[in-house]
Amino acid sequence: MPVKTSAQPSANPRKKPRQARAQATVDAILQAAAHILVGQGFEGFNTNVVAERAGASVGSLYQYFPNKEAIISEMVRAKRARLLNGLQAAEAAHQESELPEALAALVAATIAHQKGWPQLSQALDRAAALVPLSVEGTALTAAILELLQRVLRRHDVADVEIAALDLLSLCRGMIDGALLRGETDTAALQARVMRAASGYLGIAVT
Repeated sequence: MPVKTSAQPSANPRKKPRQARAQATVDAILQAAAHILVGQGFEGFNTNVVAERAGASVGSLYQYFPNKEAIISEMVRAKRARLLNGLQAAEAAHQESELPEALAALVAATIAHQKGWPQLSQALDRAAALVPLSVEGTALTAAILELLQRVLRRHDVADVEIAALDLLSLCRGMIDGALLRGETDTAALQARVMRAASGYLGIAVT
C-alpha cells in the first residue's frame, strides 16, 4: 500500500454533502467516475472527464473532491465499507459456529459483495494500489483484516495475521476471476472457494 508523503495529493474529500441536491451531485460524480475507471482505466481518468460525464462543472466537483485521487479513494472507501458491513453480519450470525460454517458465511458475504459489478471491483483494486487512501479508507481496510483475524483466532488458527491476508487474497482472486468470466452459479463458486480456503487452513469442508 502506498505510503503517503507530503508530495502526494490528499486523498480525503474536501467536504461532505449536507443537502439532497449536493448529495445528488456527489452521487452523479461517483457514478460517472465508476464508468470511466472501468472503461478507460486509471490512465484515462481525470477530473475534467468525470465532471463532463456527470453533467457537473469542474468547480462543483472541486467543492467535494480536490483531485482525482480523492474521487478514487472515496469509491474505494465506499466499496470497503459495504464489504465490511456484509462480513460483520456474517460474523455476528456465526459466533458459535465451527470454523467451516463461519468461513462459509464470510465467503458467501464476499461473493454477494463482489458480484454486483465485478469489473469495477477489479478496477478499484488496481487503482487503490496507485493512490493514497483516505483516513477512513485505511481504517476500513484494517477493520476487514481485524475481523478475519478475530474469526481465525477464535478457532485457534496459527499465524492469524498472515492467514487473514492470504485468505483474503485467495478468495477475492477466485471470486473476481469467476465473476469476470461471467459465471452465475454462486453456489458452485462458493464450493470451489471453500475447498481452496479449507485446504489452505488444513480443515475439512462440512
